[in-house]
Amino acid sequence: MASLKPPFSLQTRHVAQFLLPFPTSRFHSPFTSRGRDYRGFTLQSLASVDPYSLSYRRSHTKRLIASASAQPLTGELVEEKLLDPSTSGDSIRRRFLEFYAARGHKILPSASLVPEDPTVLLTIAGMLQFKPIFLGKVPREVPCAATSQRCMRTNDIENVGRTSRHQTFFEMLGNFSFGDYFKQEAIKWAWELSTVEFGLPAENLWISVYEDDDETFTIWHDKMGVPANRIKKLGEEDNFWTSGATGPCGPCSEIYYDFHPERGHSDVDLGDDSRFIEFYNLVFMQYNKKEDGSLEPLKQKNIDTGLGLERMARILQRAMSHVLNRSFSLLQVPNNYETDLIFPIIKKAADLAYESYSLADESAKTNLKIIGDHMRAIVYLISDGVFPSNIGRGYVVRRLIRRAVRTGRLLGIRRDGVGGLEGAFLPILAEEVIKLSTNIDPDLKTRTPRILEELKREELRFVQTLERGEKLLEEILTDALSTGQRNGTVPCISGKDAFLLYDTYGFPVEITSEVAEERGIGIDMVGFDVEMENQRRQSQAAHNTVKLSVEDGAELTDSIPDTKFLGYDTLFTRAVVEGLLVNGKPVGEVSEGNEVEVLLDRTPFYAESGGQIGDHGLLYVTDAQENKEAVVEIQDVQKSLGNIFVHKGTVVKGLINVGGEVEAEVDANLRQRAKVHHTATHLLQSALKKVVGGETSQAGSLVAFDRLRFDFNFNRPLRENEIAEIELLINQWIGEATLLETRVMALAEAKKAGAIAMFGEKYGEEVRVVEVPGVSMELCGGTHVKNTSEIRGFKIISEQGIASGVRRIEAVAGDAFVEYVITRDNYLKQLCSTLKVNAEDVTARVNNLLKDLREARNEVSSARTKAAIYKASSIISSAFTVGSSSNKITVRNICYASAPNYKTAGWSDGGGTELAAALVFRGSDGGGFVSFIATKTPIFIPIDVAKLRFVGGPAMPSGQGGKGKRVVVPEGRRKPSPCPSFIRKAATELYQAIESISL
Repeated sequence: MASLKPPFSLQTRHVAQFLLPFPTSRFHSPFTSRGRDYRGFTLQSLASVDPYSLSYRRSHTKRLIASASAQPLTGELVEEKLLDPSTSGDSIRRRFLEFYAARGHKILPSASLVPEDPTVLLTIAGMLQFKPIFLGKVPREVPCAATSQRCMRTNDIENVGRTSRHQTFFEMLGNFSFGDYFKQEAIKWAWELSTVEFGLPAENLWISVYEDDDETFTIWHDKMGVPANRIKKLGEEDNFWTSGATGPCGPCSEIYYDFHPERGHSDVDLGDDSRFIEFYNLVFMQYNKKEDGSLEPLKQKNIDTGLGLERMARILQRAMSHVLNRSFSLLQVPNNYETDLIFPIIKKAADLAYESYSLADESAKTNLKIIGDHMRAIVYLISDGVFPSNIGRGYVVRRLIRRAVRTGRLLGIRRDGVGGLEGAFLPILAEEVIKLSTNIDPDLKTRTPRILEELKREELRFVQTLERGEKLLEEILTDALSTGQRNGTVPCISGKDAFLLYDTYGFPVEITSEVAEERGIGIDMVGFDVEMENQRRQSQAAHNTVKLSVEDGAELTDSIPDTKFLGYDTLFTRAVVEGLLVNGKPVGEVSEGNEVEVLLDRTPFYAESGGQIGDHGLLYVTDAQENKEAVVEIQDVQKSLGNIFVHKGTVVKGLINVGGEVEAEVDANLRQRAKVHHTATHLLQSALKKVVGGETSQAGSLVAFDRLRFDFNFNRPLRENEIAEIELLINQWIGEATLLETRVMALAEAKKAGAIAMFGEKYGEEVRVVEVPGVSMELCGGTHVKNTSEIRGFKIISEQGIASGVRRIEAVAGDAFVEYVITRDNYLKQLCSTLKVNAEDVTARVNNLLKDLREARNEVSSARTKAAIYKASSIISSAFTVGSSSNKITVRNICYASAPNYKTAGWSDGGGTELAAALVFRGSDGGGFVSFIATKTPIFIPIDVAKLRFVGGPAMPSGQGGKGKRVVVPEGRRKPSPCPSFIRKAATELYQAIESISL
């Protein structure tokens, strides 16, 4: 075998893989692993070269691809892909963007996976960042654009790895027109991109159009020359795009690649995944769908397209296949996962599992694909600030992490300390994702430490959960067996329990089924499927809907320009009232006593953004003598409809009109408080990085008038000395009286200079950079002090965890700091006066008081025990004999008794007499306890006290209850005190029950 050679030689720098003897370590036998027969082969490198066969020159590669079979791969796939550089994922992305840039499109960066749009949980489409433009709520900045957008969808998560195309994380290449061009240009360029730029054979391309869209059909057929028999007219469900019940919509047209053109043109189903893949969707957004279902033309016709990068890579990329007869061919990769965008992650996972992907069975390949897909999603979500939790986006990333962990364990990846990560393997795979990230998200590498640490912590925590799940599974199996035996039925695990194990503890239902089958137990798969479907519907509703609507606000943008913000330089200006809203509806005037939203042409008021709350202040109308005829008190300012500032307040005097002029004045004191806290927030972030590590990053903030709040990613509470060091460092910077520098610069230049972006903020091409020289530099649109000395002082008032891996600091600065110190000092003075000690002696005095209190409590407890013993002897003296036996019982109503003391007292009279049973009612004016106390007397052991009728039975009056135990421990619950007739009835039933046993 060692002498086997391929039928042709290869260049040394283009290494292929071949079969050679298999190392026997780490396998069940030299030839098998997990039931698969490897027949003694493994993959090794070939060494020789033929400059013709695998040249990277594009012309030679195209010649090879053209001559190779176009059939999906059926032979054994080699581990290393032999890839034409022009068809790499990075190249496809670059070529797409350059193609549209050459046609006047502005290349824009990918938006975050965390969208600004509150109607969606995650960014699910390339068009999402342009939604306000499509709605007409904000003016377009460019006529057309092109992007490569990172996207997340989890509605089809169960299909990941099982089909050739489903993914949770993917890149959507898109070209967009905002009223610039429409159908003809979009179709022409899509065809040219596909057939010329990417060289796809025209005869392999099929088109779908909306059944009523004759215009699009004509363009494809007459202008592009696509034969009519390769253009399919489909219905509204397939080829009419809508955003929801109302809003922008329009027909769409899709381009499909045919992997099997030899199957002909009759009875073609474009939904056949074994033959077709849809890779380019063109949406012609030309209508607004009204509430009555009618369509009205949009004022601006738009183009929204999406081309799946991974799908195009699957179509273009080829891999060398070998079979045991030593023949080789270049074939299309069989699925999205085996492209260069994902396969390196899969291969790393296979290495950790001591697997060979090409020799693995289908089950193992599916699991490896799941890991490859999920790792990309996990890494990019965490990079964009989404951390594992049990709600919202955090639940999405936690669920993906758990699926990856349990899938890895199925493959045999175990906690064996690989990589020095305490047994966690996800960080190792994440490093592979990060290596591939350069042209997807360049910022990912700077966040590597945080990502790896979060993954390690979450994985190791979940492994503990899995182990708890194993114990729960054992309990469920035991209960199922017990229930089956008791009912005479076949033991079965309920669908709900199987789903609990799956969803909460990470047990695939296949594993649960396998373990149960070994014990002769079935699973209610119908019930499991119902639970799974319920979750899937919730997932689809949460993650796969983009809600767009054309509201009254869209009409306002036609007449109201963006608000000009003057607040960086002044707190006062004269402005024109451009619009008034009451309850969201436009009005012409608003009178005294009414709440109102005021839209101005210019304003000194800061609108809430970047964590800083909106300004407060006044709008007023004056007469010629400067008397205030009308006054509006402003309590909040928000941005809406793009960059229009909405001043929310109440008309406290007079009448305000649209078109009138007002004087706008910001509350200077509150603005100064906000400025102080915002600059202090920047200092806090820098101090955190210096004290606890540069990998910490902001996860949210609030800049208010009375305090600041800063959320940051960190995996443990801050120590007291760290908090003290942070405070000291910030107060030192304040004391240095450093002048701040503020400037506007290009985003790329700012990032290159080291400016930190605020969490969750969206930035344009030009950004405002706020710098405290030598301390911090951040992209920030907020208001700030001119000199750090204005902050005066800084104090952390609390530090706590708010989510897994996320901590929160609350602090005060400036006037709020002074007020805090004065208030705390007053509290301390009052405490010193009460304790009659000096401030420095307060701690010692409080400790002494606590010691005295503990001693007093012990004395009281001892006295109660003695009283209980006396009361117990009193109860025994009133006991009476049951029948002819020597067993005694008693039923008593005792006020103000303590259950723990009865346990201490016991129930012996000191002469050897013991009660067989006692029913004790311990009551007080506020209600009482009902307790059943049983002694350890041997005669009492056979008695099933829980079944005595008076314990929760008919003799118990309304509101009463009881418990039975075989130990001298009072058990009970709060109930109203029993009535005398009930006590007599309970005594009779207890007497009769024990007498019957004695007989």
